[in-house]
Amino acid sequence: MSTQTTETTGPGRPAPQDVAELRRTTLEELRHWMSSGHWDEVERCVPKLRAQLEELGPLPERVVMVAYGGGKDSAYTTAFVRAMQLRLLEEAGETFRLRVVTMRHAGMPVAVMHNIDRTYAALRLEADPDCEQLLVDGDEISPFHVDLPQRDHVVARNRLDILVTGHRTLGDGRPTFCNACNLSAAHAFGLGASHDGGVDVIITGDSPYEQRTYLVWIHRLAERMGVAPEGQDRAGFRGVLKATDNIGRAYFSDIYGAGAKNLIHERRVHHDTPDQLRFFSIYDDTAYASGDHWDLLTDFLGFRFDELAFSFSESDCGNPALMAHIRGLKCERVYGRSYEEGLDEYVKFGKQLMRKKEFPDQLIELIGSRYEGEGAVERMRAAMDTYAQDCFEITEEQLVCMVHSPFTDGGAGLAGYVKAERPELLERVEAMVALLTSDAEPAGEEADLAAELERFSGLPLAQLRVLAARTTRSMTGMGQSGVVDLILDGDPHKQRIATRHTPDGPVVDELISGR
Repeated sequence: MSTQTTETTGPGRPAPQDVAELRRTTLEELRHWMSSGHWDEVERCVPKLRAQLEELGPLPERVVMVAYGGGKDSAYTTAFVRAMQLRLLEEAGETFRLRVVTMRHAGMPVAVMHNIDRTYAALRLEADPDCEQLLVDGDEISPFHVDLPQRDHVVARNRLDILVTGHRTLGDGRPTFCNACNLSAAHAFGLGASHDGGVDVIITGDSPYEQRTYLVWIHRLAERMGVAPEGQDRAGFRGVLKATDNIGRAYFSDIYGAGAKNLIHERRVHHDTPDQLRFFSIYDDTAYASGDHWDLLTDFLGFRFDELAFSFSESDCGNPALMAHIRGLKCERVYGRSYEEGLDEYVKFGKQLMRKKEFPDQLIELIGSRYEGEGAVERMRAAMDTYAQDCFEITEEQLVCMVHSPFTDGGAGLAGYVKAERPELLERVEAMVALLTSDAEPAGEEADLAAELERFSGLPLAQLRVLAARTTRSMTGMGQSGVVDLILDGDPHKQRIATRHTPDGPVVDELISGR
């Protein structure tokens, strides 16, 4: 896969004596801001990492990578690895080069970029010639800059992925927003690890058990989908990325149709990583609970829990709040209940996810407070409509269409959707179904009808026709909608809730997922 590297102009590098001083100052500050217990954790990790790196060659030639998504946990990991880099320099007189990689998607608010920028400034990464900060936008790799504009092609790609998957799942949060995004994250990981000569070690906060579990899950998923790599192609991290790429190709072939070669190819997962690449886990040596290093995070690194950037169990993405908004829309427009009831269902679910992830009580309370009190529901609804429009160019009308999912199963739900949302088109339902199930190029009145379908769905006719040839999940979440739900099958971010699908109907069991 070809990649593009975009050069940007950064500040001039300081003189060697200044570099030495900024490193000493940064190390002293990290010692101050990290508790004695956390600093002991750094001391335990340094000799382990040093031994692993020296097996590969001289320390100054080794490159260590950290994936920094912009959230609170990855901010702490970045600071922890910076402390190891500087402590090793103090101890050995030489140290490794540090590469920090951020994958940006359209749902990453500007506030996250500012959190990253403040972390880099506090750790003095930009002024250190042994540190590099990279931003991955699709296939483009750039030096990080806080004001680098969002890429139009990334927005367009994310928008299409969200709408098409949402129509297959009645707008269920996790697959709608995370399936394609997780594949993009794997791609960015591979790109970052192989860029400019590659890296030797990737630092991870996952335990060895979690790493093995993830590896097994990826390979089993590939096997279930009939796309598992064989022989040496299964080996190591490259094998995991290869399997992920195969999963992605099968997934997007199902989503967009096997004939959509360009759409499928531009969503490939890069897997040409260095042969010597190893992983180093800090899981057993440090605690991730943000309450344990609150001062380091907020006072030293300058981390801010922005209202848009911090939503439910994520601190680097606004999409979970949009998932809550979509749940509200589904209850209001599909189930005939109130928007507030749907929002409340998701808020309760989201809080449970936060507790499972051991979020501090003050953060769980902060999330809850946004949805409480007079005018809170209306304010959050307006904020999420604005977010969807600004980040993805998706309107509320298009989100409402998505939660109805009227196009799947040969347009089986079109009559119900049109009756509820577009009654002026009731006499044209049969013409719509005929248009969706035809291969012919529309002309005349058909072309006008196609344009109207595209407007309120946000999708081109070609994708609406692919949807018409696919099935969707039931309202209870039971059954499978092909490879879309296969990916969700082993995901822990889901739960069955008691709800109603009509205002006065019986209580039913529904599977919802999210972040």
